[in-house]
Amino acid sequence: MKSRIWLALITLYIAWGTTYLAIRFAVETIPPFFMTGVRFLVAGLILYIWRCLAGDSVPSRREWRSAIIIGTFLLVFGIGGVTLAEKYVSSGIAALIVAATPLWVVLIDAVRRGGARPTWRSLTGVLVGMAGIFILVNQRGQSGQQPVINLLGVAAILLATLAWSVGSIYSHSAELPQSPLMGTGMQLLAGGVGSFLVGLLTDEGSQLNISAISLRSLSGLGYLILVGSLVGFACYTWLLRVAPTSLVVTYAYVNPLVAVILGGLMAGEILSPRVLVATPLILLSIGLIHMRKAKSKPEQATILAISPSSGND
Repeated sequence: MKSRIWLALITLYIAWGTTYLAIRFAVETIPPFFMTGVRFLVAGLILYIWRCLAGDSVPSRREWRSAIIIGTFLLVFGIGGVTLAEKYVSSGIAALIVAATPLWVVLIDAVRRGGARPTWRSLTGVLVGMAGIFILVNQRGQSGQQPVINLLGVAAILLATLAWSVGSIYSHSAELPQSPLMGTGMQLLAGGVGSFLVGLLTDEGSQLNISAISLRSLSGLGYLILVGSLVGFACYTWLLRVAPTSLVVTYAYVNPLVAVILGGLMAGEILSPRVLVATPLILLSIGLIHMRKAKSKPEQATILAISPSSGND
């Protein structure tokens, strides 16, 4: 059993750590929200049909309402926002900023009714994470050899992580099917339809040129559907049932490292001094926040580990 757990965990590290680079390749010639629409719709149909054939009960209206709300926040605004931002921000930078999603969760949970008050460790984690993000995006005093980071792209990622955090907190008490895979399939379907609507409203239809779509973009899209959404989430849900939560959530620390290294090796992204300094600070902030959650409520630690890019959609 231990060997199977570690095999699934390593698969999860790779599957979700590589999605950032796959997104970057996919949006090179495919409009962002049309790309995410196809990604979510195909993966959602596969999961939904599979679970129906497996004998899962037909979802109720209340369950569909919850799935639509969660899919809108997590997938349309969360992953969709990150996908849009990766047209302007490198995959490694995007992964590091997304890794700081737990900061939003702590802050939102502190101000919402019935939420948990942050401990000194959580607040320290928030401050350390903010410092890491500031170092990462600060443009002052940089040399001409360091790439300029698009601040609008950074803002899009921060808003995407905020939307993801709101959706994550809502999903914790939402009425959903007992089968996690059925619930995920429903959310993917809702996210796919929502993404297409956003694409239409932002006139992505005029930007879509099917004949100009490159093989690399198609490969990135296929990878996101198969590995990011299906393989990654299958490993994730299985691990949550057979392995300690404290072990499963370690992917939150590994994914940004995989994304940064892979971006440098395969996309020529520069590992600037800012990245090298900000990376350990952001990962330390995640550790401080997870440490508190793991001691109190393991299920909250699971929510905090989820981040917008991966296929845990």
